[in-house]
Amino acid sequence: MRPASHIDVPDKINWSVFKSFIPYLMEYRARVVLALICLVLAKVATVGLPFVLKHIVDGLDDPQWQAIATPMTLVIAYGLFRLSTVLLGELRDTLFGRVTERAMRRVGLKVFNHLHQLDLDFHLNRQTGGLSRDMERGVTGISFVMRFMIFNIVPIIIELCFVIGILLTNYGIEFALIIAGAVVCYAMYSVKATQWRTQYIRQANIADSNSNTRAIDSLINYETVKYFGNEKFEADQYDEKLAIWESAKRRNRLSLFTLNGGQAFIIAIAMTLMMGLAAYNVAQGRMTLGDFVLINAFTMQIFMPLNFLGFVYREIRGSLANIERMFDLLDKEPSIKDKEQAPNLAIKQGEICFNKVDFYYHQDRQILKQVSFSIKAGQKVAVVGASGSGKSTLVKLLFRFYDVSSGNISIDGQDIREVTQLSLRQAIGIVPQDTVLFNESLIDNVRYGRPNASDEEVVHAIELAHLRDFIDSLPDGENTVVGERGLKLSGGEKQRVAIARTILKQPAVLVFDEATSSLDSYSEQQIMAAINEVARNNTSLVIAHRLSTIVDADNILVMKQGEIIEQGDHQQLLKNDGEYAKLWRLQQNQQSVTTKS
Repeated sequence: MRPASHIDVPDKINWSVFKSFIPYLMEYRARVVLALICLVLAKVATVGLPFVLKHIVDGLDDPQWQAIATPMTLVIAYGLFRLSTVLLGELRDTLFGRVTERAMRRVGLKVFNHLHQLDLDFHLNRQTGGLSRDMERGVTGISFVMRFMIFNIVPIIIELCFVIGILLTNYGIEFALIIAGAVVCYAMYSVKATQWRTQYIRQANIADSNSNTRAIDSLINYETVKYFGNEKFEADQYDEKLAIWESAKRRNRLSLFTLNGGQAFIIAIAMTLMMGLAAYNVAQGRMTLGDFVLINAFTMQIFMPLNFLGFVYREIRGSLANIERMFDLLDKEPSIKDKEQAPNLAIKQGEICFNKVDFYYHQDRQILKQVSFSIKAGQKVAVVGASGSGKSTLVKLLFRFYDVSSGNISIDGQDIREVTQLSLRQAIGIVPQDTVLFNESLIDNVRYGRPNASDEEVVHAIELAHLRDFIDSLPDGENTVVGERGLKLSGGEKQRVAIARTILKQPAVLVFDEATSSLDSYSEQQIMAAINEVARNNTSLVIAHRLSTIVDADNILVMKQGEIIEQGDHQQLLKNDGEYAKLWRLQQNQQSVTTKS
């Protein structure tokens, strides 16, 4: 296990992500303009407060003024100014809240859609827990950056310019230089220190994602953990990830202490100099007590937002580190893309043709070698062979999860690379070997085959898949929640749900990837009867392990090491006494032994 200090962290943050926010600001132009007006009015009221305070103090210091109502009027004005700054700030945040919330929604949806566009290879190598954290932190970071960059950093800079100008005009260059020098020192220190500690923020985020990934992976595979009694092993692995996270968070915390301490030191020096100079001028008679209060108020008013500016800058840096990881996902290009203005697949008869197909996952490992075969409209073609012979790769290529390395695949004479992926996949229904269900109700999982299907069509699909008796036996019936990845159902039950939703989809082409592998012999016979009935007028590709399920196939392909070594119907292949005949005899002997036992 590598220590946390070895986590790779980029040196710079990509500030160009700011341009990605502009379209979301433009969506609500009126709200943004109104929010900016509120911002300007609030800043005018804020800058006016010290002047009102000065006149109140000067008035109270003058015995002639104490007897009249002027000081009380100024006190009321001070209260109104103070109230207006708060109310205008709240109104500004309320107006702009809709903008940030919509931006979070838009970006979150964009990332979600993009992830579904990425190819199978990306998803086979992803870490789900870490990916979900990257999305969550990135979307939240966008809200923070949009709010605070627009309504805090820019206004604070404007306010600093106003105050420095007022001090320079009314009280001399010394006060202005102290404030300007403190601001420059504060800003330079904050930028340098924050850039230095950004690496620790990123390390903590990476460690957090890694620990979350490990936890989710372990919980998803709960049964496997129990089978092998590896609870302690899993806890130790998780604790190792948490230890790296703890170490990263500790360094993050210590770096924050260094940053805050330096900022506090600069502010303390500046405020001491300002108060000392103001007190000296009052003692010399060059300034009134009200002027002293005004300078004190301006100094605190400057450094309070300046201190907040440091916080905002730190948080924006941290948020940009989070946003950067999320936008890295958007930068990933899918290797499988539709051609520009690609037409939809036009299904006429549903004839499939593999023509001299070669396929490599990697150049040094060829999976398919010159594979050629066709499935006529309405035919049932089966593919058999040992594990690793390339059977399931045919399915992945047909769905265009990968593109062929050479050769082509066509449906009704249309190269599948020339049509849209959506229309291609809508035309094909599949019952996979490993059926994964959503953590929703059983009927919702069936309806997933065609979300806009009527209740009658869903019920009909359930009947054809022989799911009715099972559903009726459940306390909650069709509303039973199946659990994450369908863990509450047996393999055979999940397989029937998969068959039902494929039936509901009503595709022109059916693919069965060892669809009855999890069923007992009785259930297999029921399901096969339903499959045969549904597939009667459909083109069907069947990847089979049990040869008894494909004896009625119009053509059977026997694959070995990525090549078709035999093909023909069941009787022809038995007569040839080749690889298929060997597999048949082996399975018949195994079935005979199982029956006797």
